Amino acid sequence: MVSSVRAVHSSPTHDFSKDPMPSITLLEGIGVSGDAHAGTTVQHRSRMARDPSTPNLRQVHLIHGELFDQLSDEGFTVEPGSLGENITTRGVDLFELPVGTRLSIGEATVVVTGLRNPCRQIDDLQPGLMKRLVFKDDDGHVRRLAGIMGIVARGGVVRPGDQIIVDLPPPPHYPLTTV
Repeated sequence: MVSSVRAVHSSPTHDFSKDPMPSITLLEGIGVSGDAHAGTTVQHRSRMARDPSTPNLRQVHLIHGELFDQLSDEGFTVEPGSLGENITTRGVDLFELPVGTRLSIGEATVVVTGLRNPCRQIDDLQPGLMKRLVFKDDDGHVRRLAGIMGIVARGGVVRPGDQIIVDLPPPPHYPLTTV
């Protein structure tokens, strides 16, 4: 299966969900043009309150589209964009990527920085959803399924249907942690 973009989203406000778009433009070192989370320093409200000068490692939020299929099978009604992601993917196991992986997406390149640490607003979307996206697996490890974050290394336009090319960094590979 070829890895590709299922959908793209953006929002100029700090609403939880993002609107579907025909395309988004990624700006090098900044994020999604016109998105509330774009910037060289943190743009998430809770992180700005702690230290507004912190570098923005969360410029682009990606979620694997297969998650929406799984959630639907479990009775949730969640569509691409409703969890606040900018890019919904298909055919790439985002959680297996190490830190520093380069994703060529359309005309742009995103460098993976880490896992999204979801907030309790997820349960405002649908009760019980947070427990499905953050839980302990059978080995007692905390699993976070609310997507990954990245920074824009090369700007450009991204559209649904664009191919995603994965370029792993040289070893050693470091697993994703929350950013």
